[in-house]
Amino acid sequence: MKEKFTILTSTCVPLPLENVDTDQIIPARFLKATTREGFGDNLFRDWRYDKADKPNPDFILNQGTCKGDILVAGKNFGSGSSREHAAWAITGYGFRAVVSSFFADIFKNNSMNNGLLPVVVSPGFLSELFESIESSPATTLTIDLPSQTITNNATGRRESFAINPYKKDCLVNGLDDIDYLLANKSKIETYEQRL
Repeated sequence: MKEKFTILTSTCVPLPLENVDTDQIIPARFLKATTREGFGDNLFRDWRYDKADKPNPDFILNQGTCKGDILVAGKNFGSGSSREHAAWAITGYGFRAVVSSFFADIFKNNSMNNGLLPVVVSPGFLSELFESIESSPATTLTIDLPSQTITNNATGRRESFAINPYKKDCLVNGLDDIDYLLANKSKIETYEQRL
């Protein structure tokens, strides 16, 4: 069982870069581990730290001005290889949702399989979010998964987003694929007995 995702209101961390691939999210040299622990420490590692392993003061996660449970990213987030570790790193850091105008399909599925909600918004809405956060780091977003809406609380503007109904059900109920099957065990057994 994972944490249920219903309605999330939070401040955001802006990352207005396009084409962020999974190797930038979690560099390949950190993929030796087979459990999810510790990946958040290496999220965006090569951007967060210099070659001497000192924090880069120019990178948003090191500045302390923007915090929250929502990462707002540029277009084409999560492209590149199919590593599930990218979702592990983002959730391990503490994010519960990522907002972008486009996600790579494999990254999107890996995210939902690991309790991270990818929210696709229009390019115009994404631009507005970046502007709102830049104007005030205290800007909050409300993501309502049951109604499939996202609201910029600074402007009141709201958009709907699409999500696979099965994945939505899993996220709302805090289930992974195995939990979902176990929750429906009696239905499966009844169906098999009828056959």
